[in-house]
Amino acid sequence: MKDRNDNHEYRIEHDSMGEMKVPADKYWGAQTQRSRQNFLIGVGEEIMPREILSAFGILKKAAACVNNELLPEKMTDEKLSAIKEVCDEICEGRLWDHFPLVVWQTGSGTQSNMNVNEVIAGRGNEIIGRKLLHPNDDVNMSQSSNDTFPTALHIAAVMILENRLFPAVLRLIEVFKRLENENRGIIKSGRTHLQDAVPIAFSQEISGWRSSLERDMEMLRASVVPLKELALGGTAVGTGLNAPKGFDELSAKKISELSGIGFVTAKNKFHALSSRDETVFAHGAMKALACDLMKIANDVRWLSSGPRCGLGEITIPENEPGSSIMPGKVNPTQCEQVTMVAVQVMGNDAAIGIAASQGNFELNVFLPVIAYNFLQSARLLSDSVISFTDNCVSGIRPNKEKMHENLHRSLMLGTALNPYIGYENVAKCAHKALEENISLKEACVSLGFMSEERFDEVFHPEEMALSDRK
Repeated sequence: MKDRNDNHEYRIEHDSMGEMKVPADKYWGAQTQRSRQNFLIGVGEEIMPREILSAFGILKKAAACVNNELLPEKMTDEKLSAIKEVCDEICEGRLWDHFPLVVWQTGSGTQSNMNVNEVIAGRGNEIIGRKLLHPNDDVNMSQSSNDTFPTALHIAAVMILENRLFPAVLRLIEVFKRLENENRGIIKSGRTHLQDAVPIAFSQEISGWRSSLERDMEMLRASVVPLKELALGGTAVGTGLNAPKGFDELSAKKISELSGIGFVTAKNKFHALSSRDETVFAHGAMKALACDLMKIANDVRWLSSGPRCGLGEITIPENEPGSSIMPGKVNPTQCEQVTMVAVQVMGNDAAIGIAASQGNFELNVFLPVIAYNFLQSARLLSDSVISFTDNCVSGIRPNKEKMHENLHRSLMLGTALNPYIGYENVAKCAHKALEENISLKEACVSLGFMSEERFDEVFHPEEMALSDRK
């Protein structure tokens, strides 16, 4: 049938509330259409993340397989075959156009769960050639939105962390290791409070960046462990109503088989439905990574500042013109994208923390916004780290002449004289050198604290960094 107003083809679908007109070329049904019409918020931009939909594809396939094993009279081989085929199509990304729902919907994610159920049923019936599959009775068998959405969230979170973010960070760590080895023996001025400090080896400075990322990886790996517990089998409130005995454990095993990741069923389903603490913990580890990336990117852009009026101690790749009015200007754009991503992740962390605190009784009803922010953070961090590694960090080169110049102009080198003339006398030398624009050696000799020969004997700036010794 055609609608008189827009001339599009429609079909009539129904649910427990009555009939709905649904676009004829879409597999979704009445419940998806109701949500589509009732939540016109962020349409076209803030739709349910594809990672969640892929996770649902794995989940629904696993649930159908287990139902076929435990309830073969209800989940027949014919039904199972069609459901499995459609779930594979979802995971392959071939049905994205059939998932139009926005994040800003029911807080349990019920409408997205039903969107998945309806698409599987609609496409499955097309494959079978007759109307055999029902979205609730068959595709959603032994399940509830209240346990499927938290399960999909955990599956998606673990997969994006282990398959995308971890490899990206590990690659950046390897590049820093290479730079660390290449730059051994280069001594430069250290800096604290954005002021000159005692010397440091450039390789030592790089090792600080590398070690921060290694610690972040330790925390991220630890945070994945609780995410591997799944709520599936708790159904509506955690009691497992309408799910056959053993469904939860067998589903977790099947999901593990399909995903290649070792998931287990949650020990306490009441917790699994109502609390999002595992997500908060894991995103907190991502925020820690974002904080370190912010620090590293800022260090890199400070060190490369210039080229003539800044620190200029390193050079970074020149990727694009930096100004529409100043010819020849090149900016640290990769550092800037990292810091912007870090800010977004920090904001997402606040949203997730607040959302996770709002669970009431047997269910948290902020699930879609938690999923949206968590997956955005993981996606942004993964892409940002890859871009930073390839387009900036891999091309970092030391400006040895500038490092040497800055090192020998630093008044904090006087710290090496503390054991010989004392803290207060060194301070006098530093103040005199600064006020009169002379060297530390000249100040020290003119104040009578040391002879030129004795000064040269004890003053060795390069040795102050311990020459890269641990």
